[in-house]
Amino acid sequence: MGFSRQGCLAGLQLCMAIPPLEVMVYTKLAFGARPGELEAFRALAATPKERLQKWLERQLEPSKILDADCEKRLEALKTLKKPLTKLWAEHIRDVPDNDPNRYEIAVQPALETRLATLARGVWSNRVLLEVMADFWHNHFNIDPSRQEQIAALFASFDRDVIRTHAFGNFRTLLGAVTQHPSMLYYLDNSSNQRAGPNENFARELFELHTLGAENYLGIKRQQEIRGFSSGNPIGYVDDDVYEATRCFTGWRVTDDKDSVGDTGEFIFYPPWHDRFQKTVLGKFLPPDQAPQKDGFDVLDALAYHPGTARFISRKLCRRLVTDTPSENLVNRIAKVFLEQQKSPNQLKQVLRAIVLSDEFSQTWGEKVKRPLERFYSLCKVLETEFKLEPDRQWTTDWLGQMPFNHPMPDGYPDTRDHWLGSTSLLRFWSVANGFAHNWDESYQSPLLERTAPRNTPNTIAAFWLNRILGREPSPNLKQTVLDKLRDNADPNSPITDPDSLKWRLTEAIGFIVMSPEFLER
Repeated sequence: MGFSRQGCLAGLQLCMAIPPLEVMVYTKLAFGARPGELEAFRALAATPKERLQKWLERQLEPSKILDADCEKRLEALKTLKKPLTKLWAEHIRDVPDNDPNRYEIAVQPALETRLATLARGVWSNRVLLEVMADFWHNHFNIDPSRQEQIAALFASFDRDVIRTHAFGNFRTLLGAVTQHPSMLYYLDNSSNQRAGPNENFARELFELHTLGAENYLGIKRQQEIRGFSSGNPIGYVDDDVYEATRCFTGWRVTDDKDSVGDTGEFIFYPPWHDRFQKTVLGKFLPPDQAPQKDGFDVLDALAYHPGTARFISRKLCRRLVTDTPSENLVNRIAKVFLEQQKSPNQLKQVLRAIVLSDEFSQTWGEKVKRPLERFYSLCKVLETEFKLEPDRQWTTDWLGQMPFNHPMPDGYPDTRDHWLGSTSLLRFWSVANGFAHNWDESYQSPLLERTAPRNTPNTIAAFWLNRILGREPSPNLKQTVLDKLRDNADPNSPITDPDSLKWRLTEAIGFIVMSPEFLER
């Protein structure tokens, strides 16, 4: 008895039995487990709940987690630690227009940030930080390939905005996002001025970053929205976006040495700002407010709105629990979000509430690993080694999810239906077999050394099923792997031919990593 590729696709439509908690934790919160990590989790405490609490509290303090191996791997990426002004000077301002390498110099920070992301996804011990950095990068999506200036400063966006505030306060994170030059360029606010306002930035701020489309109430007058008269409208309309656009006029970048300087930093430029009165989300903003206050008032109104709490909580629950989180769970998490809205570790408390909820530990198989997660988890279980060279990014591009390569502001989708196409799965099948066989010299997995002296089909199957899945496999998968290894021979007879062992083993591993048990989360 076995299963085909078509059978694998069909199996992904079924919910799997709930695995041990440590498997759920490392699948949902860590891009998979490396050898020894599941055992280390089990040793943390006497009960699964206590283990989860200890593991979570440690991961919520990433600066206290030693990460020397990963950091050493990143040393060759020279732009990661450059301050924003140095990135601008060395990759934009001081590069001659006629330099034949101008483009390569400009995009180097974005490329190195992508390579660092791949390295951290596989080798970092700060696993929850990597999951949340991925979440916030998709929530506040920027495609650095759109413009050289965006790419040149992208290392700063990743470091100073996303990673610095991933476990902090949402309003603080939102403020850092909206004032970072990469975002100002990406959503065209760097040229937003009263003489020619551009609503792109404000539109995405409402629709994607805060209230979400679920709170958009259409083309109506602001005064028609319930709660407007008390300054607490239940949602937003187009006029709120148009008025917010005026609030952010003059938020630009110092990219003109003749008027504002040429350092690549954020600046508020009064000559471009619409100084007259405005009304946003039921709040009257008087004329001639202090510099930036119009924009700050909008960010406050958005960050503290109950609709934003529900929208962000729903996205987090969708990422960490299920594609269709219950309203009960969303409302409970939104309550924490609102209660902690002024706390410096608001997001940390929201994450704690989600991960320690019954829904987290009782929900499995309703999501599927996206291509990037498949890549990370495959590299982890096979201990695949690769160098941080530019060509490494194209593997994830071929799989369908290269970091920071989604062209639209909405980020990569986070529901299983988007990632169950036959092309995506078959490409992963090809990559998995290539890694297992060591066909690509750029990716090396020392498999045979890990197998000896487990040299019978039964012992080899048991070793690799446990290594890759961390739990008891389905009878169908177990038999399929055993049949592939024994090749009609006695399952208790040693495989003495090294070439035969290598071929059978790599084929068996391919079946395991393409199984529903491996791809579900």
